[in-house]
Parts: sequence; structure tokens; C-alpha cells
Amino acid sequence: MKNVSILVPETAIIEAVADPLYMFKAVNQFLEASGKKPLFNIKLVGLTKEVKLHNSLFTVHIDQLLNEVKKTDLIFVPAISGDIATALALNKKAVPWIVSQHKKGAEVASLCIGAFLLASTGLLNGKKCSTHWNAANEFRAMFPEVELVDGSVITEEQGIYSSGGANSYWSLLLHLVEKYTDRETAILASKYFAVDIDRNSQAAFAMFQGQKEHTDDAIKQAQEYIEKNIEDRIAVDELAERVALGRRSFERRFKQATNNSVLEYIQRVKIESAKRSFENSRKNINEVMYNVGYTDTKAFRTVFKKVTGLTPVEYRNKYNKMVME
Repeated sequence: MKNVSILVPETAIIEAVADPLYMFKAVNQFLEASGKKPLFNIKLVGLTKEVKLHNSLFTVHIDQLLNEVKKTDLIFVPAISGDIATALALNKKAVPWIVSQHKKGAEVASLCIGAFLLASTGLLNGKKCSTHWNAANEFRAMFPEVELVDGSVITEEQGIYSSGGANSYWSLLLHLVEKYTDRETAILASKYFAVDIDRNSQAAFAMFQGQKEHTDDAIKQAQEYIEKNIEDRIAVDELAERVALGRRSFERRFKQATNNSVLEYIQRVKIESAKRSFENSRKNINEVMYNVGYTDTKAFRTVFKKVTGLTPVEYRNKYNKMVME
């Protein structure tokens, strides 16, 4: 029997508590239906007997207080909501327990922006981690010692797991089901919950928002120029000259401010514009390509797939309803 502890932190997102509970209880039922013994002993654990969530709209009743959990095999750290710094302060007393249980052999898995709470334990230092794409900049600023993996749904390193944004944590749940049971049971669970198995990227869902939460005005000026001139082929030297900086200084400051090289940023802005065109218009691949400043079909396809994980045709077919009409 594997002991599974689902931490219920203050400000938890209720779905990120309920979904792993539902998944692993369902797997127990699948096992029993096939003549096997249930594998998972699942408990909701927390600092208090009751945790009120979503402005007291929901009350979660805890099965065990953290100090009552002697040893567990797997800990889920659900997504938290609201101001991150406030949420971390409210749950700081859970941090020593997570660390202690990990030292005793427990594996730990964060769901979506539960990665912030997991990272606050220090267990992710020097390791890879994933979180919701929209929280990436804040995560990097708060935990620079953690290697944030852009667009990754699942990371796994030395018994510590993380998942990407929102519903992509279902991929991690399936991954853990397969690890603790077998492939057949994981496939059954994927069919039951209507979740694609083996999906490994949230890149197609990410919206590039142009990292402007910095104070370098020259770099902001360059960013704005890039975004207003998507159809042009923009040279790094041209941008540096526009903001009165030497190329090396410009490239260094740009990377420091945005976490992207200048060329990466230009690509991301162009591909984001292309994505919107594929989603909302009947333009063909070449039209969209030319509109964002590409003339080489192979180069456009390569960059588009690198950024989104899909080819232009796959992306258009997946996200444009007009294609189906």
C-alpha cells in the first residue's frame, strides 16, 4: 500500500486538491475491478482540521494534521491562488514537514503554481521545474536558483515532480499512476478522464506577453519597436542603434531584462502574431508567414514548431474553428 498525502494549503485552488484525490481513488477502483488489491491509501493533510478556500465558499475537511503523518510515500502540493508572497507566508509552517518527509523517502509533486510552494522548501534548488507559463517571470524572479523549464508539462528529478499550467497537471497525475501501477492502468485512467496520455508540452497554449516587468527604458523602447513592426526583418544592430547602445551592451541588457536574447524575442513576438492569425482568420500559411516577416517556408515552420510544439498546419487545424466550417 502506498501512502498518498494531498496537502491542502491555505489559498489552495480546490480543483488541484480534488483532482488528484479523484484520480487515485478511481485507480483503486480500477484495480479492484480487475481482481487486484487497491494500492493507494489517500489522505488530505494540512495544518488545521478545516481549510476554507475561495473566500470561504468551500471548506475542506482534513483527514490528518501534518504532525500526525509519520511517513508517506507521495506528497501532492496543489496550486495556490491570490498573491503568491502572501500565500507562501500563510503556508510557511508546512515547509519543514515537506522537507522532513522527503528526507524520509517521500516523493513530492507540485501541480501548476504549487511549484512556488515546493520551491520555497529549497528542494528544487539546482533542479528543473515547470509551472504555469503565465507565472514564469514571477517564478524566475523569486527562485533564481531553480531552473525553470519553459513550456514543459512534467519535470522529474530525484523524486521531485512538477507540472505545467492549469489542467496540464493531469498529465503528471497519469505519469505517476503509470509509475506506481502499470501502463495498462494509466491508459485506462486516461480514457476514463478523457485526458491525452504522454502529452509533454504546454507550449501550444502559452501566450507570449512580452516581458516588460523591468526598469530598463531603453530595452522597453526596443521591445515596443519590435512589436509594432512585426512584418519587418529587424536586425540587432538596427535596434541597438535606435536606443543609442553598442551592440554588446544592448544584447547583454536585453537578455538581463527579458530572459530572452534579442533574436529569441523577435521570434517569439512574430510567432505570437502568427498564432493569433491562425486562430482568428482564414489566411493560408504563406499569407501569415509573409505578414510576420518570414519569406522562407522551412525557416518559418522550424521556428513555429520550436516555439509552439506544433507545425503551422497542426496549430491552425487545432485552434481555428473556421477551418472546420
